[in-house]
Amino acid sequence: MLRPEALDHPLTPVLRQVTAESCPHRFNFHCHSICSDGSLHPAELAAEAVAIGLEHLAVTDHHALAAHGAVAKDFAARRRRGGHAPTLWRGVEISCLLEGCLVHVLALGFAEEHPSLEPYLQGTAVVGPALRAAAVVEAIRAADGLALLAHPARYRLPHQRLIAAAADLGFDGAEVWYDYGMQERWQPTPFVCEAIAADLERRGLLMSCGTDTHGLGLRGR
Repeated sequence: MLRPEALDHPLTPVLRQVTAESCPHRFNFHCHSICSDGSLHPAELAAEAVAIGLEHLAVTDHHALAAHGAVAKDFAARRRRGGHAPTLWRGVEISCLLEGCLVHVLALGFAEEHPSLEPYLQGTAVVGPALRAAAVVEAIRAADGLALLAHPARYRLPHQRLIAAAADLGFDGAEVWYDYGMQERWQPTPFVCEAIAADLERRGLLMSCGTDTHGLGLRGR
């Protein structure tokens, strides 16, 4: 079940709305810029998000938060001119060890410049005890963020085992709707995504979606 603090998180009611049809045109909680291994400059990413008509966005560069400020300024400027811009949430993708398997965690909606996350925002994965999933989840919680397991079916261990282990550690949910086929135009992978969704629903945990964009368009990977 979802922990009490997560129930009160402002992003939770948004994630409760996520369905197989939410991405890439309404919500995108997983994408990258040149601040890690993406191809889009923050200004280009912001323009693409506006052009698509996204309602909510999180830029989740690997171990980097630099793009957030630039995108936030772009959105603010657009609103001052009377234009539309998505609601922007802080995000970062963090590597960690779960069940001895290297996985990625999406930290979403956390507080600005919180010291607990500082070790994970240095551009590369940490080493030692801080690499353990329990330590990462603790750091995200301390920063008032949500911890979601990214693309659970992309690892060497079965998604069922990883989600069970994540739930035991207090993860708030997982990325459910994901294009494992990495097609030119994003669409959730049948059967796999439905199985992950059923698992999360049974556990009462949150579901997310995202394109995991590394290229030049937010409609695909």
